[in-house]
Amino acid sequence: MSFSITLTVNEVARTVTLDDPRVTLLDLLRERLDLTGTKKGCDRGQCGACTVLVDGRRINSCLALAISHDGAQIRTIEGLAKGDELHPVQAAFIAHDGFQCGFCTPGQIMSAVGLIEEAQAGADPERVREGMSGNLCRCAAYAGITRAVLDAQERMAGAGRKDAA
Repeated sequence: MSFSITLTVNEVARTVTLDDPRVTLLDLLRERLDLTGTKKGCDRGQCGACTVLVDGRRINSCLALAISHDGAQIRTIEGLAKGDELHPVQAAFIAHDGFQCGFCTPGQIMSAVGLIEEAQAGADPERVREGMSGNLCRCAAYAGITRAVLDAQERMAGAGRKDAA
């Protein structure tokens, strides 16, 4: 038996037929939609390398069945930049050396975007560290990641104030 689902991935509607209802969202993104920026780290929901935004919320895509997200809005690392213009979080990660080997970086960035959009980051480093605690970095670039999230949050808040004026 096969199942057809429709997802909006990075603002593009995609209809996919699944032959197995146990396909994870991570495997669908990587293997069927060729969006390989989302990384398969532990495949157990412990490292956060597979973090994507589903309907604006951060999830570990390795733990999510694709079929359960029929109709969802999904944003991956490939959907952040607008052409050559980096998302403020991406730019802040570069400016603050928020990565070393880079394997966890897509999940870190997606988690940071979600954290900021959820308005849960707050202006202090402790709240950022707590909010990002589901994303592990084997290179221990946590100081740069924290600085990057704080900087991006400030940039995005400033951009929001300019838009409101």
